[in-house]
Amino acid sequence: MNIQFCGAAKMVTGSNILLETKKYNILVDCGLFQGGRKIEAMNYEAFPYNPAEIDYLILTHAHIDHSGRIPKLVKEGFRGRILSTKATYDLCSIMLLDSAKIQEADVEWENRKRQRAGREPIEPLYTMEEAEFSLKFFEDYLYEQMIIVNEDIRLRFKDAGHVLGSAIVELWIKEDGETLKVVFSGDLGMPNRPIINDPQYIDDADYLIIESTYGDSIHEGLGESTGKLIDIIDRTVLRGGTVIIPSFAVGRTQELIYELNGYYEYNEDIEEHMKIPIYVDSPMAVEATEAFQLNSSSFDEDAKKLILKGDNPFTFPNLRYVKEQEESMALNKYKFPKVIISSSGMATGGRIRHHLKHNLWDERNSLVFVGYQAEGTLGRIILNGTKRVKILGEEILVKSEIYYLEGLSGHADQIMLLDWIRKIKSKPQKIFIVHGEEESARKLSEEIEREFNIETIIPDIYDRYVIEKQAIELSQGAKVEPAYLKRDIKAELENVYNQLESLDARRDRLMDPKLLEEEYDMLKNLLIDLQQSLMDLNIMVGR
Repeated sequence: MNIQFCGAAKMVTGSNILLETKKYNILVDCGLFQGGRKIEAMNYEAFPYNPAEIDYLILTHAHIDHSGRIPKLVKEGFRGRILSTKATYDLCSIMLLDSAKIQEADVEWENRKRQRAGREPIEPLYTMEEAEFSLKFFEDYLYEQMIIVNEDIRLRFKDAGHVLGSAIVELWIKEDGETLKVVFSGDLGMPNRPIINDPQYIDDADYLIIESTYGDSIHEGLGESTGKLIDIIDRTVLRGGTVIIPSFAVGRTQELIYELNGYYEYNEDIEEHMKIPIYVDSPMAVEATEAFQLNSSSFDEDAKKLILKGDNPFTFPNLRYVKEQEESMALNKYKFPKVIISSSGMATGGRIRHHLKHNLWDERNSLVFVGYQAEGTLGRIILNGTKRVKILGEEILVKSEIYYLEGLSGHADQIMLLDWIRKIKSKPQKIFIVHGEEESARKLSEEIEREFNIETIIPDIYDRYVIEKQAIELSQGAKVEPAYLKRDIKAELENVYNQLESLDARRDRLMDPKLLEEEYDMLKNLLIDLQQSLMDLNIMVGR
């Protein structure tokens, strides 16, 4: 069996890995390259394989650096199956169409320049129609489900704790009478994050492919970073300024809203000057937040408790969602203090660039980065300390205060990555380190080899390796005792009872005429699905 690294090798974007067996070709992720012009030009290069010969695409999560070239793959001949979690599919339904809209707008702008210069027009990477068509190939599954892909391939998604729907992929491939287990970490999150569950652990692997975005860093605590954010807002407001936060529309924005909700909803001692408007200025973030709410069954226990007691963690009195472009433009005319959360998270495009153009030059304002800034992006250039940047064709002075709060990042740090490997009962024979810049990957590699004495490989892009089963079988970890299984099912049953009791207590709300008028079909479908699930459970128990 061969494995080839077609993206996110010594860089953090363009995730795309090819597994070739004697019978099947399997991709894991198919993401956009993001960064400077040289990196983004790679999106237009031919795939190093024939898309028509790919049988399966396994998608770890919806972020565009993992999913953004799926429409291009389909456009160029892919007709296989795309396997993902349900939340990943729901978010891709938003993100891939938004990506296509950006592709079309960028090409339209470029072609106007080309026409004036007498040059040939170019085509977008893919269109809205092509993005919508690519969604037809998705199949969505649940965490912990054993998915029988065919007689030779099984896979299971585990929660990666990075963003809603993000998955660790456990992949079993049978070839020549032997079964090889390859595990892809996807993008791992940090424990104790808002909304989403902690990353799960795996028991064993023959080969592991692990991310290394922060393989050389240690994050400060979430509470510490949240406290710093509140302090930044406080100081900025007192000097009459605006806080600008470039934030990824899917994941980071919702987590920020959740944290700010905790501050504004449950803090009785908020000083009057802090009761400023918080604007979420991103149409995609608004849609993604709605998708989050539709997948609340995947939330962590704290978020579920809020919802079950009637609190929507994505709303609070001074929060405003901005969809229309006119309202977005008006934000930069308002002179009162405010917070603007807008995408893109690396300031590579979108409305954030307009807000930076109008605010970056003013020393009263603050710019707060809350996620990774890839090499070559505007965000990275500003973080590196430049004093002037070119935004939308205009040179802008950098006079705002600049902050980087790593504790708000959705990626695991070095401590978490090593702990995750430490929890694997039967260690892999080799570990491939991807999705990190070279220095970050190297530092993680050194720590892994020092602690675990496992050979690591940091591949270059398009490197191909032969992977095979060891002559000596790896043990499969500790046997799971029946008592543990009993405790696990009992806990899940308690969760079902608690949620049904909460629903029964709010029966009157379900009968509200306005709710019935607006959401009748959705309510009915959800209740039918619930009845079917309970019936299946009764049939299983009654066998």
